[in-house]
Amino acid sequence: MSDTPALPAVSREWHLLSRPVGWPKPDDFALVDAEIRQPGPGEVLVRNKYLSVDPYMRGRMSAAKSYAAPFELGKAMQGGAVGEVIASGAEGMAPGDHVLHFGGWREYATIDAQHAVKVDPDAAPLSTYLGVLGMTGLTAYAGLLRTASFKEGDSVFVSGAAGAVGSQVGQIARLKGASRVIGSAGSDEKVKLLVEEYGFDAAFNYKNGPVSEQLRDAAPDGVDVYFDNVGGDHLEAAIGQLNQGGRIAVCGMISVYNNTEPAPGPKNLTRLIQTRGRIEGFLVGDHYDLQPQFVAEVGPWIRSGELKYRETVVEGIENNLEAFLGVLRGDNTGKMIVKL
Repeated sequence: MSDTPALPAVSREWHLLSRPVGWPKPDDFALVDAEIRQPGPGEVLVRNKYLSVDPYMRGRMSAAKSYAAPFELGKAMQGGAVGEVIASGAEGMAPGDHVLHFGGWREYATIDAQHAVKVDPDAAPLSTYLGVLGMTGLTAYAGLLRTASFKEGDSVFVSGAAGAVGSQVGQIARLKGASRVIGSAGSDEKVKLLVEEYGFDAAFNYKNGPVSEQLRDAAPDGVDVYFDNVGGDHLEAAIGQLNQGGRIAVCGMISVYNNTEPAPGPKNLTRLIQTRGRIEGFLVGDHYDLQPQFVAEVGPWIRSGELKYRETVVEGIENNLEAFLGVLRGDNTGKMIVKL
């Protein structure tokens, strides 16, 4: 056990006080002081440096049955985080090591070392392990290549394309030989970014007119792969433009996360019969076997600058909730990160 004389006695952490109905409200949450617990055998104490906020966290605020256990009321919430080990009771992890773990939404975390992964701050900026080289990047990689069975020559449409996952999907498709990459985003500025920086062949602002019409104009020869982050009218439009044998990978449906009534489904599902199309949902947690391959292939693209990424960085634990709400509103370009 290492000595940590400079260790403060308390850490600030975010608790869920009540389960949001519709849009989360600030009084559903509280930033509280919690005593810092020294690590026991097999544990490490981590000072968090970067925290992740992601759309999927909205689902964990509900008590409804889902793929991840709901956040517990009155306890610290969880999320991806990168930090520095400052005390260790675990073999193989020492103070000064940097780790990726899920004890986010707090300044300090005492965690089981088995649930932490060492990362190299010299190989890539620490924040990238929460985004472009982390769960976000693997989501893009697995969803495109495995779930959607992307192959060279495919035409690819990505919704939420300026977000952390979507921007990486489009670039990986381009780097792997897509015939055409189309993206949708929520502002003219983001559309410009998709085409000029990320190399999309076409992009449109979904607020500027019906998605189905804008997609038809952007993909006159149809779509072979649709990577869905949005659902709703985007999913319906993609089904309408799907080519024979087209594949749809459903990663998220951010347009309906805060609905209090069920959203109507696509009205054109019969097109799946005509096109022999396939829709498949996926979770990144089922694809961690791809992590070594993902890092080996995507890491060099990031280092060479062939694959570009953006981060929206919000400073301070006190702004963690506002950063999360910003993700739901679409305020971020690329990965939303909270820097402590």
